[in-house]
Amino acid sequence: MANPFSLTRRQALIGGAALPLAGGLSTAAKAKAPMQDGLGFAPYNRFKLGGFEVTTLLAGTRTVPDPQTIFGMNVTEDEFATVSKKNHIPVDAAQFFFTPTLVNTGNELVLFDTGLNPAGITSALEAAGYSADQVDTVVITHMHGDHIGGLSGDAGQTFANARYVTGAVEFDAWGKMGNDGFDGKVKPLAEKMTFLDDNGSVASGITAMAAFGHTPGHMAYMLESEGKNLVLGADFANHYVWSVGYPDWEVKFDMDKAAAAATRRRMLDMMAADGIPFIGYHMPFPALGYVEARDDSFRYIPASYQMMLTAS
Repeated sequence: MANPFSLTRRQALIGGAALPLAGGLSTAAKAKAPMQDGLGFAPYNRFKLGGFEVTTLLAGTRTVPDPQTIFGMNVTEDEFATVSKKNHIPVDAAQFFFTPTLVNTGNELVLFDTGLNPAGITSALEAAGYSADQVDTVVITHMHGDHIGGLSGDAGQTFANARYVTGAVEFDAWGKMGNDGFDGKVKPLAEKMTFLDDNGSVASGITAMAAFGHTPGHMAYMLESEGKNLVLGADFANHYVWSVGYPDWEVKFDMDKAAAAATRRRMLDMMAADGIPFIGYHMPFPALGYVEARDDSFRYIPASYQMMLTAS
């Protein structure tokens, strides 16, 4: 069989004849291009999941110092440093990502969580080709500020035409605790809200999964369409190494640390065993990946082109 990468003598001569011109062009372009500020990628990532269209939205990102004050609080400084070095990440800073997810079921546009503020989520929606008033349903996985922050602002409610869905346990717990963010942004929407328990349905193919621990009623969601599955994991794991790789490491923001660790192991076990991808709210953007079981722990595998192939 002929080598598909070989050139005939005539092709080589034609190619060679073009070289002086190409070389001339490259040496002529001497103007210095300005440095570009800002993110190095678009603030959204879209793929197909069966008949669903799923879009992750980068509603914000920031650098946080001293990550062991947040992750691995129950391990030694040496162990934290060893694990971090092995994974080529620094011990003195971490990059946080805030990634709501938009699911177009074909009948309904469903947004999961809203970021830190209205500007962040509306900017990401617009970059992805949507406006806030097109959102039919807003699902709040839990009541931390970086998930409810985009619900409203100085201009009023962000999603003028939406209904709202959240976990019954979560809403009741925050109602009893009292919190400025909950009182100001969530409570005023109560009359528009549907409250779910474990296995409750947001819409056809979108099912609630109790994932308590991070907060009292934290929910994840299973998407299922045309035999394809995806977990919207929210904050069951907050870092791709320090939480996914080491699920027993304590996280500052987990309100019940033992329950959160048990939830992490249960969900990671399930996704690793069944080969189900997941979106994690704080995973490195575009926040989509897989889980591999490894000894008594797990490894995060970022998605590459898998969803492109399943859509073809």
